[in-house]
Amino acid sequence: MNAARDLHPEQLRSLLHFYADAGVEWLLEEEAVDRIAEFEAMRAARGIAPPREAAPAPQPAARQAPARQEQPRPAAPAPLPNVAIPDSQAVAEAEFAASSARSLEELRTAMEAFNGCNLKTSARCLVFAEGNPKPSVMVIGAMPNAEDDRDGQPFSGRQGAMLDRMLSGIGLARADLLLTNVVPWRPPGNRPPSQREADICRPFIERQIALAEPNHLLVLGNFAARFLLRSNDTIHQLRGEWRTVEISGRTIPAFATLHPQDLVTAPVSKRLVWQDLLAFRAGLNG
Repeated sequence: MNAARDLHPEQLRSLLHFYADAGVEWLLEEEAVDRIAEFEAMRAARGIAPPREAAPAPQPAARQAPARQEQPRPAAPAPLPNVAIPDSQAVAEAEFAASSARSLEELRTAMEAFNGCNLKTSARCLVFAEGNPKPSVMVIGAMPNAEDDRDGQPFSGRQGAMLDRMLSGIGLARADLLLTNVVPWRPPGNRPPSQREADICRPFIERQIALAEPNHLLVLGNFAARFLLRSNDTIHQLRGEWRTVEISGRTIPAFATLHPQDLVTAPVSKRLVWQDLLAFRAGLNG
């Protein structure tokens, strides 16, 4: 095994990026270190004698306890079901912070100061909406991945390049759109957000949509589609059809398709997405 000191800086940087993408949060020594032995060696080098162990105090003779009849133990209570209950106080604080913002910049500032979602403690940074603040089309994904979290931008890296190709195929450019995610902080290891975390983040994404006032929504992936369309159907049941989303009294046409990451991991799905994008483009022109 090569030690880290033997690697070229570029090789070390690539290795650290690989570990970050895999969800590694802490780095340890390659071999176990006996800290007790190190401490004793340091004491010996300074001429400090090790402390003497105190002789154990004499113990009184144990008395023979009378035999007691074994009592039957009560049955253990049945475990409670693991139900995710939204933190009502955190949701209320998120709603207040979101409703107080009068612009996207104010909303960004409010979200940076918000501490009610535990995802913030493990993420590197807030990944906020980026692009045209008053777009015709707003693109919404699920959550930042490792590259988004590192760069502080939505749809970075390979999935961002895939999204750019998807959009350019129907004559759209990233700079003309507003790109964001339902959840603005990366969950550890890219795990799906919990129901509690999604409920806390809902006021923020709905406020982003309300402030941007897009004419159409392009929703990417299973989590984002089910979240915004308030449906239990899968993305394969929701994709390819125009639906509506109610935000702050506005009815906004919304169209769901697969996420760019789905195409990176399963290129065979590109055919389905291309059909969806053509239908989405036709709806924009209609």
